[in-house]
Amino acid sequence: MTRIKNKFKELQQKKQKAFGVFLTAGYPSIEFSKDIFKKIIEAKVDFIEIGVPFSDPMADGPLIQHSSQIAIQQKTSVEDCFKIVKEIRKINHDIPIILMGYYNPIHYYGNLKFIKNAISSGVDGLIIVDLPMEEDKEFYDLSFKNNLPLIRLVTPTTDEIRLKKILKNARGFVYYVSVTGITGTKSASVKDVKNKIKVIKKITNLPVIVGFGIKNSIDAEKMSAISDGIVIGSSLVKIINTVYNKKNGLKEICEFLNGFK
Repeated sequence: MTRIKNKFKELQQKKQKAFGVFLTAGYPSIEFSKDIFKKIIEAKVDFIEIGVPFSDPMADGPLIQHSSQIAIQQKTSVEDCFKIVKEIRKINHDIPIILMGYYNPIHYYGNLKFIKNAISSGVDGLIIVDLPMEEDKEFYDLSFKNNLPLIRLVTPTTDEIRLKKILKNARGFVYYVSVTGITGTKSASVKDVKNKIKVIKKITNLPVIVGFGIKNSIDAEKMSAISDGIVIGSSLVKIINTVYNKKNGLKEICEFLNGFK
């Protein structure tokens, strides 16, 4: 929690916007994903979202679905996700790390056990895509008690009444899903996102991060101008698919990430 607050405070003082990167743990292999996360840190991103592999990632498009399927084939477990976080913490103590995924693997692992092991590994927050506010009380209470923020998702179809309920107990930052539908399939409308963020900002002082629908540096620049930052995922997977077997693949990944800064 402290890392998230400190990062956004630092960015605000510098008048900069946050740049976050999502990657499924264990994709395209456990060892190579560790190398990619190291390159992500070298690229000086502001926060990392690590995807917990799941067999039915219904909110994700073909690229992220593919990355999850490959990670599962690599037998990437929840424990492996924690190990990757620990590896990152060996080289960077300060970068905020968010675990993002679906509730089924967490529930199977055990809510309290998951939360405690996430904290001990160095995780700063959780995003659970398919756990709506109306059904998350048990998990939210546990996460709140243990000071691990459950970061709320807001979508274009979230009306103002429900928005107030969602944001009432929100912590960390607000993740705004900029498009209706799945990840990586279409670009978001700047005008629509700007109008929605204005409504969100009337209700909460938390930073608003835009995800989904950001395909390139041009999209990133436009969305950063109207929000507190952005996060990319599908576009990174696309690059990884292209360079995985190349000799200088990791260098190309780093160059790609630096193009967003």
